[in-house]
Amino acid sequence: MTRGRPGAPARGTAERTLTSVGPAGSAGGAAGPEDGRRAERDRPAPRAREEEARETSRLWHVTLSVSGAEAPLKEVRRALEQLAHDHPFLLTSRYANDHAEIRYWEEARDLHDAAAVALRLWGEHRSTAKLPPWEIVGLEVIDRETYHQRVAEGYGPPPASPVGVHPY
Repeated sequence: MTRGRPGAPARGTAERTLTSVGPAGSAGGAAGPEDGRRAERDRPAPRAREEEARETSRLWHVTLSVSGAEAPLKEVRRALEQLAHDHPFLLTSRYANDHAEIRYWEEARDLHDAAAVALRLWGEHRSTAKLPPWEIVGLEVIDRETYHQRVAEGYGPPPASPVGVHPY
């Protein structure tokens, strides 16, 4: 019997021998080809997992307000444009030299997940987009139906148009 690292080539051969470890209780501990096919058959298909994830997620309209010390308007605009590039679902941003409002759609399982992502957005992109060191001062997360109901009734946030980065 030759000993060595699992998967290491046997001496004098150029090919590597691959071995699999089967489930506990299988004969010899090695999985045969039929075991691999059975495992593949029992595992949910990737498409089924994607559809299941889509069914459980919803769209949320997020409005994130940030504020802080004054910064040059050109730098604020450039930073928000970079954020829009880094976060492609950004709908619109409005800004002044000491505050900004960012609006976008987020896909998440529930409000808690959408809010958690929104609360991390500014901090996670602060260095890459060179965002001002402002703090989050407001957050609104509403579901798609509520957003459209507010717009239809003439109150709430107006539709995000024009899309892009704009001064107040």
